[in-house]
Amino acid sequence: MSHFCRIISFVLLLATSLAAEAQVVDTKARGERFEHLWSVGTCAGRANEGLRTAWVEQLRLAKEHCGFQYLRMHGIFDDDMCIYHEKTNGQVVYNWQYVDEVYDRMLELGVRPFVELSFFPKGIDADGGKTQMWYWNRVSFDREKMPKWGALVKAFTQHVVDRYGLNEVRQWYFEVWNEPNLDFGFFDGTKSDYFYLYKVTADAVKSVDKELKVGGPATSNFIADHRHDGERTDNKKSVFYPQDQINKQQWKGIWIEELLTYCAQNALPVDFISTHAYPTDYALDPVSGKGKGAIRYANSLRDDLTWLRKTIAKSAFPKAEIHITEWSTSPSSRDRMHDLIPPAAYILKANLDNIGGANSVMYWTFTDIFEEKGGGEEIFHGGFGMINFQGIVKPSFHAYRMLHQLGDERLSYDGHVFVSRHSDTGKITALAFNYPEEFTEIVPSSSNAGSYMNASPRNITLTLTGLTPGKPFIIETLDKDHGNAYDAWQAMGAPHSPTREQTAYLKSKGWGTLKESVLAGADGTLTISRQLPPWTCILISQP
Repeated sequence: MSHFCRIISFVLLLATSLAAEAQVVDTKARGERFEHLWSVGTCAGRANEGLRTAWVEQLRLAKEHCGFQYLRMHGIFDDDMCIYHEKTNGQVVYNWQYVDEVYDRMLELGVRPFVELSFFPKGIDADGGKTQMWYWNRVSFDREKMPKWGALVKAFTQHVVDRYGLNEVRQWYFEVWNEPNLDFGFFDGTKSDYFYLYKVTADAVKSVDKELKVGGPATSNFIADHRHDGERTDNKKSVFYPQDQINKQQWKGIWIEELLTYCAQNALPVDFISTHAYPTDYALDPVSGKGKGAIRYANSLRDDLTWLRKTIAKSAFPKAEIHITEWSTSPSSRDRMHDLIPPAAYILKANLDNIGGANSVMYWTFTDIFEEKGGGEEIFHGGFGMINFQGIVKPSFHAYRMLHQLGDERLSYDGHVFVSRHSDTGKITALAFNYPEEFTEIVPSSSNAGSYMNASPRNITLTLTGLTPGKPFIIETLDKDHGNAYDAWQAMGAPHSPTREQTAYLKSKGWGTLKESVLAGADGTLTISRQLPPWTCILISQP
């Protein structure tokens, strides 16, 4: 395309997005009930981090404002949880003190475990096997030691039932492992090894109570090639798709069809299917042979959930729940975009577009108290968390806070403005956001972080009718200048170790969304007309 044609295309795109998008919504009209898939669960790094006071404080904050019901994390059986002790005479002693402490704290906050059964403790992994991360996750499979693994899982399951009660634990989920397809990372074994691990684990959980929910395969991301078809990853089958082709491919979940078939053939339970769905892919570039990140479009989650629902529907387990147990703008804990404003609009768009598409989509993660690559070198280092290490909330936190305030009846949604009603109170809550058209074909990430504000604004006009005359509403705006602590940190010179006073200031800037009060007119009508700069999110609610 010539430079002149690009200019004309941009002008037309700008004119289209600036055209007022008017909605008139009768607040007394019949609504459509929906579930909040976004507040079912969220994630944390590893279980041991849950022993820290700041971690618990941040989880309390996330629960209070975002409503998360479940929390998933790695490494409940890692050596740093001190669970498994095998004596020289072969006697095994289980120590539940650390896991009890983490789960007690969670449950006191009203957050249930979405239990990821991982990784191997020393003594159950293969002798001389592989470890991952600096805290030595043990990932090497040994079939001869599976009786020990089964005994551990059964003892753990029985323990939590004894401690918290069967009725409580029946509401939990037991997920078998994390990303086992990454045999160079989280599981040193074959596909068949994982399926056997699934069998042993599912049998152990169900031996305690048949109604406990077990599932998997918790595989990493969707792909559009055949690198994971075999028993081990074959990177020679990786296909790197250029940006103009990446969104034209059929993306599929890894090992999901095979696990469903295996479980049907072996009479094994599948209460839920879990997998991860980042809008990225790290296939090898066929020219250089090096890993190269490719970024999919804003509707990739919709496509992935559509494939997943169809796959499960035609399986022997059509009623299996669907849980996306990791999701974010990217799977990198050093992606600058995680700290910036665009993920907020993307979170709103992706979740609202996919209501009813899954039982949960869990954001990875709620906190930057996360150490897979060690601690971040700066207070804002592109960490996954919606809250940074110091407790400063990011725009992504506000996105989930705003989503949580929606009602349970949908009155209208045009892709940019969502209007809801609370069935119990009749209150109206609406969200408006500008996810710019320029980023429809590529989700914002560190690769385009330098140009994310060079996008078009959007005009919106929302008229609510049928209101009580004089009914007050609060209009809350999240944008680059309000509720964005990262820019405030940059403006103060990006101090490496902020003082206590600077940290307090940054916390206030993080919470500093703009709030305005308006009233419905004497005729019971409220009209809100705004031009939204790129990535702006607005919550319209009744106090």
